[in-house]
Amino acid sequence: MNRLVLQAQLLERAALRYTPAGLPALDLVLKHESEVSEDFHPRKVSLEMRSVAIGEVTQPLGRLELGATRTFAGFLAAARNGRGIVFHITALD
Repeated sequence: MNRLVLQAQLLERAALRYTPAGLPALDLVLKHESEVSEDFHPRKVSLEMRSVAIGEVTQPLGRLELGATRTFAGFLAAARNGRGIVFHITALD
């Protein structure tokens, strides 16, 4: 199963673009910070993740203020250049 749910802050949002199929798309950068337990020891986690939203979910993401924290859901896929991963956002809570 490939499903990711992440509470994160909207750090960057590029201009709305369209895929070759004509679907709206937004390129985003999300920032996550939290404290988790690993082997019964607390660990601070901080990361920035390249993300993309395609289709109807671009509408609420386009209205979301930079710096806003929300819960994003979707899946992970390889970046187009094969270097790294991209979080594909399919839902926003």
